[in-house]
Parts: sequence; structure tokens; C-alpha cells
Amino acid sequence: MTEFTSLSLAEARDGLKKKSFSAGELTAAHVSAIEKARPLNAFVLETPERAAEMAKASDARIASGNAGPLEGIPLAIKDMFCTAGIRSTACSHILENFVPTYESTVTSQLWRDGAVLLGKTNCDEFAMGSSNETSHFGPVHSPWRRKGSNTPLTPGGSSGGSASAVAAKVCLGATGTDTGGSIRQPAAFTGTVGIKPTYGRCSRWGIVAFASSLDQAGPFTRSVRDAAILLRSMAGPDVKDTTCADLPVPDYEAAVGKSVKGLRIGIPKEYRLDGMPAEIEKIWESGREWLKAAGAELVEVSLPHTKYALPAYYIVAPAEASSNLARYDGVRYGLRVSGGDITNMYEKTRSKGFGDEVRRRVMIGTYVLSAGYYDAYYLRAQKVRTLIKKDFEDCFKAGVHAMLTPATPSAAFGLGEKGGADPVEMYLNDIFTVTVNMAGLPGISVPAGLESQGLPLGLQLIGRPFDEETLFALAAVVEQAAGRFEPQPWW
Repeated sequence: MTEFTSLSLAEARDGLKKKSFSAGELTAAHVSAIEKARPLNAFVLETPERAAEMAKASDARIASGNAGPLEGIPLAIKDMFCTAGIRSTACSHILENFVPTYESTVTSQLWRDGAVLLGKTNCDEFAMGSSNETSHFGPVHSPWRRKGSNTPLTPGGSSGGSASAVAAKVCLGATGTDTGGSIRQPAAFTGTVGIKPTYGRCSRWGIVAFASSLDQAGPFTRSVRDAAILLRSMAGPDVKDTTCADLPVPDYEAAVGKSVKGLRIGIPKEYRLDGMPAEIEKIWESGREWLKAAGAELVEVSLPHTKYALPAYYIVAPAEASSNLARYDGVRYGLRVSGGDITNMYEKTRSKGFGDEVRRRVMIGTYVLSAGYYDAYYLRAQKVRTLIKKDFEDCFKAGVHAMLTPATPSAAFGLGEKGGADPVEMYLNDIFTVTVNMAGLPGISVPAGLESQGLPLGLQLIGRPFDEETLFALAAVVEQAAGRFEPQPWW
């Protein structure tokens, strides 16, 4: 059983094609692994019966020669994705018992290609958080530990459950959503690969909305090749989402291992922060050397409006969140708390249904959109966003193919160590990732090494719009040079 959970997604796919083992055997091994890994709290809902049914159907299709690209591959799905007939809560009390009658486009495409659903993974409530501590179902624990310490660590957020599950080898891949770094930061914290595609590459239809102009779905896997395989099934046009690009999806896997000779890689000088840990700088330097050795040309670039990205993001995102979350009023679905009249019912439902962080962001968003403050805050933040996007465009027009930066300002921190008294301390975790969302660009986090306490660190590659192929080629170079990193099971 153990050897099945040690397979990469690509190895499992190839083994199923050769009929070396069955989808049923592969799925059963992962269901068993999930049960043993419950101390991680990575799943908010396990679906073993559904998994067994889907695996049986996959075996039948394999036997008949009608296997799909992901036939029989067991996956975990972040609880932001609506799954028909299966509870989908966004890890919020206000949606605690919500069972959708429809399937998100991304997950429907995974099932179309033969994937198997293992369950729904934990995340920050409505994807608002950087440590997976705001979930109504409790925090996720990282499968990693510091050397000589039993302190529980965060797997990052908001997609912490997906990242933890992939790193712990209880699924072959998982979906995530990334609004300001919620795929790339958890990937960096857990030694996994996570890509946020270009805005519009994956449909947002059926994904619970946080900030509609920033949200984007993407995969978590244990290798760059696996991420390329999974993204191909997740991506593609969708008539139900007008922001989804009507573009063909390339064969991303073909880009893995492709030569990067002659590519110009930008090193943004603004990402050298005061007080940056020496280990982050060292891993960044290693990444530069690896790409240079592979034939890429490194050039220093300037993104002058980077310093405004974080404050602008924390105006735009809460503003969109306050608008999107207005629909949770206790009238049509979800939690309802009785009140003397409809106004009291609204107030009590939303007060009890939303957690502290969600309420904080809704209040910030409502404030910056209110009369008298809209121009001073929201409109100004949108203008800054345009300037951030232009910074990247100017670099790409000058011949830069991609950029290399750190993924996070630190390794994983302990649960409860940040953000208690000052929420801004937690928000600073997104400092290297929010620019990518603000500009709508693709970004990938790749494991690049271990710091002194034995925790993984990641490097981020940022690409041109809809040029995920170049990111996969570059990420494969980093992965090959750095090697792969796995936690020692403590759970």
C-alpha cells in the first residue's frame, strides 16, 4: 500500500495505463493514508465511498480502452470548489451545511478526464488568510517540523489543506485557489509545487468568490511535471465565465525538460527587502546560478511600484470581498439566525456566520467603497494596480521572458505565532506574491532548498500572460538542481 502513495502523479498515470495496478488499489491506498493522517486536519470532508465508485468506473474505462488523461488519479479538492451533491462550505460557519446542486467547471473537467475525488480540503474561511488558521473547522497542521521541535507549523494559507495533503502523500495532487499568494505560499512552506496560472486561464465558475478580479484556480503537486499534467485538465475556455480566456490549452507537460538556453530572466531589485533573512537571499542566489548554468541570461530589472502592491491589494481584495459576501444573508441558503425582524436576522446571521478575519475584511471593504472614501482608497488602489501591471509589461517588452524571486519572506512559522495582535504582521507574508495577482500574471513556486531548521524554502518564477509553458521549463531546471524535499512523518 505504501508504495502506491509514494508514486508521482505521472508514475501513477503510466502504471495505470500499463495495468500494473488498478485504480481501485491506488485509491484504496490513498484513502487509508488519509485516515492515518487525520491529525493534520487537512480534510474537512472525506469521500471514501465516492472515491471507490469513481475508481471502479475508471478501471472499467481503462479495461475498455477509453481512459482519460487523468484516469484513476486520486485528487483532493479545496473546499472553495463547489462539488455537486457533496458539502462545499468555503470553511465558513455560514455555509456549514451547504450542498450545491452543480459542479464547478474546474472539477467537472477533472472528472471528465477520469480523476477520482478523495475529499474536500481545509482552507482559510472564504480563502481569507495566510496560515489556514481562520477556518471554521480549525487550523491545518503542516507535515513538516523544525529540527528537534514538536511545535505545530502552518502549511500556509489559504490553501493549506491541499498543500499539507500533497506534501504528506495522501493524494497525488490537489486543487487550490490563489487570490494573493494562496497557492504559491503554501507550496513554498510545504516543499510542494504550486502554480497560479494567468488570470482567465482557468474558469472561476462554481468556485466560491473571494475577490473576483484576483481569484484564480491552480494545482498542487509534488513535481513540476505533475503540475503540468494537472493544469492541462483544469484549464480551458468556459462560456459560463466571461473572464475565462477563449484560448487553446497547450501541452504543458511537453515544456518540462525543454531547453531554457537564451531565455532572459529578470531579477527585480525591489524584491531585495531590508531585513530579508540571509537564507532567503542565499536560496535566491542559488536559483540564479542554476538558471545561468542552464543557459539562461540573468538581467536586473526594476518594478518601481512593487512597494505599493501590498497596501493596494489590501484595499482591492477586501472591497471585492465585501461585495461578493453580501449574498450571505440567511435568506436563500446557508446559516440563518432568527431575529425580531429582517434587519436583525441579517445582522445576527452574518455576525455568527462569519469569523473574525472575514468580518474584518468585509468592514474594510465596505469602508473603502463608501461615499466619500471611494476615490481616496478604492479608485486610487486601482490606479496603482494599473501601474504595477505596466511595470511588468515594460520588462516583458524589453525582452524579459520571466522573473525569478523568492516565494516567501520566511520559512513556515508556528501556528499562533503571527497576526494575533497585529493582522498586518500576517498580511506581510504575501509581500512577494500579491504583485502577480494584481497584474494577472502566471506564477509558480518550486521547492529550492531547506533552511537551517530543516524547513523547505521556495523560489517563485513569474511569467508573461498565458505563457505558463516557459514557467514549467524554468521550474524544471530549478527542481532538477535543487532536488525534492519530503517531511518525516510525525502524524
